[in-house]
Amino acid sequence: MKAICLDDEELIMNLTVSMCREIKHIDRVDGFTEVKEALEWLETHPVDIAILDIDMPEMNGISLALLLKMKNPDISIIFVTGFPEYAVDAFKMHASGYLMKPISKDRLEKEIEFVAETRKVERPYGSHIVAKTFGEFDIFVDGKLVTFKRAKSKELLAYLIDRQGGSVTRSAVFSVLWEERDYDRTMQKQLDVVIRSLKDTLQEYDISEILSIERGSLAVKKDLIDCDMYRFLKGDTEAINSFRGEYMNSYSWASITEGFVTSLLNS
Repeated sequence: MKAICLDDEELIMNLTVSMCREIKHIDRVDGFTEVKEALEWLETHPVDIAILDIDMPEMNGISLALLLKMKNPDISIIFVTGFPEYAVDAFKMHASGYLMKPISKDRLEKEIEFVAETRKVERPYGSHIVAKTFGEFDIFVDGKLVTFKRAKSKELLAYLIDRQGGSVTRSAVFSVLWEERDYDRTMQKQLDVVIRSLKDTLQEYDISEILSIERGSLAVKKDLIDCDMYRFLKGDTEAINSFRGEYMNSYSWASITEGFVTSLLNS
């Protein structure tokens, strides 16, 4: 996994980077003391984990984490701070870890191991394509995590999977992806870019067959996807037991399905 460390105190940043380089799950780690510099670097260098200080002069670490999640929903966040009062806010945004300074290599390694484990996926029934919707949304091909060049493309696929194979018009897709925008010519072109990016990603992983586009409507071929939510609805015990009340956490529109699945569990 690739990681960044961001702390406005250079000594602590260098120490954290040094510890990360000794942890087997980390292939590469880069350190920064300024938010602006880190954001510029991330524009061209995707990472799996961001290890962030919270109390920084340029931007609060929690605000930065939310920004990073918007740009890349796949990124895992580990907070490192000297202030315990931030813990509630950190866990509200589903941070992967929260460490109090001074940290030790052992504690950091345990948090990174947790991230590594959550990124693994078992392929039930030998499935080729697996969609994980309980918690954060991810999709895997032969056990490998699919990464998306555009966050909106990933959200589009998530929404189509949520629709369980039902066709969705372009205008309906737009209203989900951009709730506050008008569906004008400029935004129609933006939607074209998102759809094209999704198609390119699916082609890259050789799973183009899961997406159907006909007469301006989009759908996924649900029979080709092993999805925890689909198995839940079929009464699969393993899927039922894996649901912890969270469904596609990154997307506000997913709360409707989350409430529905929760009601089924409690009925």
